[in-house]
Amino acid sequence: MAEQTPETPGVRGTAGGPGRTEAAVTPGTTGAPGATGAAGAAAPVRVVAVSAGLGEPSSTRLLADRLAEATTRELAAEDRKAEVTVVELRGLAVDIAHHLVTGFPSPALRAALDTVTGADGLIAVTPVFAASYSGLFKSFFDLVDPDALTGTPVLLAATGGTPRHSLAVEHAMRPLFSYLRAPTLPTAVFAATDDWGGGADAYAGGLPARIARAGEEFARLLRGRGCGRGDGPGANEASTGVRDEYDPDTVVPFEQLLARRTAD
Repeated sequence: MAEQTPETPGVRGTAGGPGRTEAAVTPGTTGAPGATGAAGAAAPVRVVAVSAGLGEPSSTRLLADRLAEATTRELAAEDRKAEVTVVELRGLAVDIAHHLVTGFPSPALRAALDTVTGADGLIAVTPVFAASYSGLFKSFFDLVDPDALTGTPVLLAATGGTPRHSLAVEHAMRPLFSYLRAPTLPTAVFAATDDWGGGADAYAGGLPARIARAGEEFARLLRGRGCGRGDGPGANEASTGVRDEYDPDTVVPFEQLLARRTAD
């Protein structure tokens, strides 16, 4: 594990999984060496990974790291730099509970919330408990302003003891971010305990291949649609490539639909 510099509790500047060594680059920033031109001068893409793992080490954190690495690798292939920050909710559990009952966030929790809401792209990873996301994961996102993630693309991922829990991503996580008006990548990643073993063969569509595919698609979305979210009508769709069905500026008014029906 690479050494971590002192920083705000619960917030890490780099995604460094077990056994990974960090290269001599600016902390939290990865990219192709010697990138030049317009792409090299562009601001780094801010990728934030939220890990709700409770253990240390945690398979949830490991999955978050792997997805962040896959995304930055794909961005680097196009000479785009990425600034990766990992927010570990485990260290913020007490602060989250205090905020829920008092309404006042601690400085560490405020920093974590600002980091998440300021992201260009979000990787959200939770363990599955009782067929849903963990209480820690839900409690944290309960504290996020309902409009703060509007238009922010999200890559969903989860871990669990058995593949039978994989549908929790679809019936629990995806509706949560739909409520927050954050478009989710169609491809999600679920990692069961057995996926981390020797049977995880990339050629057979195992976990490494699923992580690589999700990272490639997420990077393509971030790279092809830019990082700014904008404020005008249709800005969410322009910046993310995903049409927001709840945007009043993109929904066809009912009277127009009725007029078309009458004309037919």
